Amino acid sequence: MGGRRGEDDGGCRGGRGETSTSSSIKVSKVVPVDDVEPYVMVVDDSAVNRAVVTELLRSCKYRVTAVDSGKKALKILGHEPNANMIITDYSMPEMTGYELLKKVKVRHHRSSGQIPVVIMSSENMPTRIIRCLEEGAMDFVLKPVRPSDISRIATMMLQST
Repeated sequence: MGGRRGEDDGGCRGGRGETSTSSSIKVSKVVPVDDVEPYVMVVDDSAVNRAVVTELLRSCKYRVTAVDSGKKALKILGHEPNANMIITDYSMPEMTGYELLKKVKVRHHRSSGQIPVVIMSSENMPTRIIRCLEEGAMDFVLKPVRPSDISRIATMMLQST
C-alpha cells in the first residue's frame, strides 16, 4: 500500500493462527483468546480510509464497526459500549479525533479502564502527535495505515485488556 512495497509489512499479532495471503500481503490470522473476536470501531470521514483499515482489521479476525464521524461513534458507544479499541482519524468535520478521544475518556469507562483510542493522520505534525499522546491516545499512526501498524496496535490492545 501507499508505495511502500518491499518493506516488511508485519501482519496480525496478538493471537494464534495460520498465515494466508490477501492482496499479496502476508498476514497471520488472529484466533482470539476465549474465541471472542475483539471489537474495534473505526472512525474516519474518508470512505477509502475506513475501507482500508476495516479490511486490515477484519483480515486479522477483528469485529469492526466503521462510521464516518465522531458523533456517530459516540452514539454507537452509547448503545454498544464494549469496544476493545477505537481507531479514529484526527481531521474530521464537526468533531476531530482529538475531541473524540477527550469525550471517550470522560463518558466511556469500563471496569478494565478506558477504551484505548488510536489516532490516525496523514499529517506528520509532532505537536499534534504529542498532544494526542499526552491526552491519553494509546498510539498515533501515520497514514497510509499498513499491516505492521495494525499488528503493533493489536499487540498493544491485547496487553491493555
